[in-house]
Amino acid sequence: MPVTGQVVVRRALGRRLARMRMGSGKSRKDVVDAKLGISEATLSRIETGKGPVTGANVRALCWLYGVDQSTTDALAELAVGTSQEEWWDSSSLIPEWFKLYMGLEVSARRICSYEGEIIPGELQTEEYAQAVYAAAAPGDDEGAERHVKLRIQRQRTMFTRKPPPQLHYVLGEGALTRVVGGEDVMQGQLAHVRKTAKLAHVEVRVLPWSVGAHAAMAGAFRILDFDDPEDPDVVYIESHLGAVYLEEPHELTSYRAIFDLIQAQSIPIAEFLR
Repeated sequence: MPVTGQVVVRRALGRRLARMRMGSGKSRKDVVDAKLGISEATLSRIETGKGPVTGANVRALCWLYGVDQSTTDALAELAVGTSQEEWWDSSSLIPEWFKLYMGLEVSARRICSYEGEIIPGELQTEEYAQAVYAAAAPGDDEGAERHVKLRIQRQRTMFTRKPPPQLHYVLGEGALTRVVGGEDVMQGQLAHVRKTAKLAHVEVRVLPWSVGAHAAMAGAFRILDFDDPEDPDVVYIESHLGAVYLEEPHELTSYRAIFDLIQAQSIPIAEFLR
């Protein structure tokens, strides 16, 4: 799958430029001392994929690192993709830390998710999503409507991708038995999850209470896998006020082991809901 999405392009370009700098034997201070008009803070943001990159900056860095012309041209062209806005970028309702996740989500080839207390956002019905928002912000009906529209738009983006991402969910029994929005809303939500689980690229499993203690009791997480070797896989952990993104190999290994353990202890949702 080609590198797509501004977040993925930024990360891929940043890593390539960082490797070229180190390969040329230069430090970040050396870049600043070269008087290219690039501060150390700007270089850090470029190399970590935290922001858009101009073609001029790419060409200046490539010149300093002694990169050949064809590679320079290719990287300068790649820089164009770091500034292309996605539909969520202009929304003031979506926090910046979640915009980063959405940029990763649209390009991941596989997402493995564990949720113990709530149906994941991309599997929620409108009624369930409204009830969830109402519990977090009572009385804000207008805000609830706007947030639900954004959630549905995110679902549409995910489930109309070609090719679709492989989605693997392990849900705690509490996510399916806690009545959110009333019995009718919950029945509609369960029917929607059951229907979605029948898609060829979606797997939904349930971790029953009877399992007892399990490896994921510390909380929900997601593992996003990418095809491009320039774009490392990510563990995403969300809180009420932000999110943590883990990329180190040992971190990914640990979370993959946790997911494998709970997946082995879980049962298909069709078996749970029969």
